[in-house]
Amino acid sequence: MNYLSTRGDPAARHFSDILLEGLAPDGGLYLPQTYPQVDAATLARWRGLAYADLAFEILSLYIDDIPAADLKALTQRTYTEAVFGTPQITPLKPLEPGLALVALSNGPTLAFKDMAMQLLGQLFEYELKRRGETLNILGATSGDTGSAAEYAMRGKAGIQVFMLSPHGRMSPFQQAQMFSLKEPNIHNLALHGVFDDCQDIVKAVSNDLAFKRQYRIGTVNSINWARLLAQVVYYFAAYFQATRSDQERVSFTVPSGNFGNVCAGHVARMMGLPIDRLVVATNENDVLDEFFRTGVYRPRGAAQTLETSSPSMDISKASNFERFVFDLLDRDGARVRQLFGEQLATQGYFELSAEERARMSARFGFASGRSTHADRVATIQRCHRQYGQIIDTHTADGLKVALEQRQAGTPMLVLETALPAKFAATIEEALGVVPPRPAGLDDLESRPKRVQVMPVSVDRVKQFIVDHV
Repeated sequence: MNYLSTRGDPAARHFSDILLEGLAPDGGLYLPQTYPQVDAATLARWRGLAYADLAFEILSLYIDDIPAADLKALTQRTYTEAVFGTPQITPLKPLEPGLALVALSNGPTLAFKDMAMQLLGQLFEYELKRRGETLNILGATSGDTGSAAEYAMRGKAGIQVFMLSPHGRMSPFQQAQMFSLKEPNIHNLALHGVFDDCQDIVKAVSNDLAFKRQYRIGTVNSINWARLLAQVVYYFAAYFQATRSDQERVSFTVPSGNFGNVCAGHVARMMGLPIDRLVVATNENDVLDEFFRTGVYRPRGAAQTLETSSPSMDISKASNFERFVFDLLDRDGARVRQLFGEQLATQGYFELSAEERARMSARFGFASGRSTHADRVATIQRCHRQYGQIIDTHTADGLKVALEQRQAGTPMLVLETALPAKFAATIEEALGVVPPRPAGLDDLESRPKRVQVMPVSVDRVKQFIVDHV
């Protein structure tokens, strides 16, 4: 299996190379040259597998440069009841017939990002040891990616993490979860800006090929294919739990800001998983909802990116969106480069042609919806009253849109994004109670913090890296 860039770089690369590289040299994102096809016999064989075994089967289709025995050991070491608190790893939480949550927040940082990041930590450490190399990870977070990456990478040999976050725009729990880590290989940089500013700096540093190679810069954001690949697994796991036969179809609703979580569902469907619709749920930062309604992709500037009560989705520039557009445009790297590398830079938006919009509707089955703070509060209240479940603000965005978009006869699965304890203020506003948090985290916000606050500056971030490697 070889990988290519969404912007047309003709060089084919192996999995272990793109694992450590992040962005392609031409600024594009990596995708496999083809999606492996999963037939009915394979689905039947996979049904009932333990999560770690299912992960091995799916990853094996994409990774042929890590010995099978080693890859199996990595998945077995990652997906354990000890780490995720349940033997199913991602159990369904039924709400009513035909509607369920997919529980993805049982990992160490109480967010779905753990599902991929725990594996990524294992893969990084394995590959660096095999090569005798080191890696400096530069990432950006709007809330949960940072803590998931840091908890997965802390203490890992040969790895340092430099995580950028928007100063003051995460929940107190999210900030404390990151900034209280004491491991010397973890570095937190809080920038006076929004998430998109942080993400832009990660891309700018990655596109400085001389700096990237000299200081061995890698990424953990979902621009890294390995992380997105790990997320594909839980779509299959959820499907098997929600159905009894491989002829049934299901739909998924996915709270989305950076398009990585739902892009994994797109990959699963391209492989042959019987998904009817993928529904993208946004908050007030509704760039993706606008696109799926109109065909216009118009990222907002920092001043127009709103601060909301679902802060992990306060994103305007959806990095992974380029992967979907690449598939939508029949993998035309030149057209993708024109849209993302030229039109966005010069006019701030692009618009699909009528033919491209028709193709999107006919072939890919995406839908979308939008949720506001009032919607979140009302949905949290409804979910608690009607189903006896307390959900976090991002999952509430998903459930609100799912209830609008569900279709009779097709089960709707809503991807849970985090435990409600991470967003206690809005839960208390909605329900009048403080959500419970796992044992050992009662004093989290009061722990000493290690964080460097700085302006939005590529040069300042680069200098910090240079000073600390």
